[in-house]
Amino acid sequence: MKTPELLAPAGSLAMLNTAFAFGATAVYAGQPRYSLRVRNNDFGNLEVLREGIDTAHAQGKNFYLVSNIFPHGAKTRTYVKDMEPVIALKPDALIMSDPGLIMLVRENWPDMPIHLSVQANTVNGHAAKFWRSVGVSRVILSRELSLDEIEAVRQDCPEMEIEVFIHGALCIAYSGRCLLSGYFNHRDPNQGTCTNSCRWDYKVAQATEDATGDIYLLEEGNRPGEWMPIEEDMHGTYILNSKDLRAIEHVQRLTEMGIDSFKIEGRTKSPYYVARTAQAYRRAIDDAVAGRPFNPELMGHLEGLANRGYTDGFYVRHPDKDHQNYLRGFSLSGRSLYVGNVVEVDQEKQLVKIEAKNRFAVGDKLEIIQPSGNTDLVLEEIFSTKGEPMRVVPGAGYTVWAKLPLSSNGAFLARYTTQDNASKLEQIPIMEA
Repeated sequence: MKTPELLAPAGSLAMLNTAFAFGATAVYAGQPRYSLRVRNNDFGNLEVLREGIDTAHAQGKNFYLVSNIFPHGAKTRTYVKDMEPVIALKPDALIMSDPGLIMLVRENWPDMPIHLSVQANTVNGHAAKFWRSVGVSRVILSRELSLDEIEAVRQDCPEMEIEVFIHGALCIAYSGRCLLSGYFNHRDPNQGTCTNSCRWDYKVAQATEDATGDIYLLEEGNRPGEWMPIEEDMHGTYILNSKDLRAIEHVQRLTEMGIDSFKIEGRTKSPYYVARTAQAYRRAIDDAVAGRPFNPELMGHLEGLANRGYTDGFYVRHPDKDHQNYLRGFSLSGRSLYVGNVVEVDQEKQLVKIEAKNRFAVGDKLEIIQPSGNTDLVLEEIFSTKGEPMRVVPGAGYTVWAKLPLSSNGAFLARYTTQDNASKLEQIPIMEA
């Protein structure tokens, strides 16, 4: 059984280095002008892009450049000139969705591999064959497919590389083709400036005036008094939030059917998010390839990330009993909360400097998360930067020293929340990871 690629997001060099350290075999990043992530994106700078590509290649890993915007005419006229210095840096593939831009790349750089973006919404094997015929080497399948449908595409087009999303945010739209943010803020998701309007706070009320049947209205939190009707057709309604994708329990079957790459969403997230997801999915992939059964504790390891509730999306329409037991038995056991980054190590004094992200205290059971493996321990001592003993670090914004057995920085700290003080969790603000 071949080992699938583990593809992680990179919005910065810090995310890229973390992804590789924790088990990713490839990363993807995009330039703000031509990808669907404008904010939190350092790779608009050519020198940063060069360093990222060189770092990946020095480790024998791949760097894919996202160029998946739906361009209006002005951007098509600047694309080739803007991409010339980028192509010279030798990214391993371009991730694209627009047929016009794909044609321009084929005409100007015929040897450049092209991966078809999920934005193109490929949902069947015949579509995959078409894209193969025009020079695309990999298709990233739509997130609306079931496991059986993915396997059918794999069988119908065996010569095409297949990539699937395995973790991250989902859209209330067909794989990202949404208009909601553009409607509210004139910031077009299809041009890379999505404000995630589907995730805002909404109130629902039943319409009473001149209403026939059940009609409901939505009010967005920052627009009091502006009531919007919820319109629904045979396919559903497209204005409410989605849970986040977590499909780690399906890695084994996807590996067995020969999927080439597993993709984690989240270029605007933090290095901690990349560390946690890459580490968990690395273990799941390695277990699948080695023939070991799925370890459901990995589901719990992902619970501590900021999320809006988890779903396995469309992979399985009706979860079986074993899957439901995974959710109840392991998603909360071993749950931990991101509390800080180790930014400095004083080996002589056996102290580490911690940049706090959430509340933690003496007596807490901590998980030290690092590439060499995770360690559990009880925190015994905390000191302020002035050397004064502390019992509690209230939350983000604090920098402290603590007694921890580490020899280098770059580790992340999480606090287990299943202890006796777990009931206090609701009082602690959870930082976005």
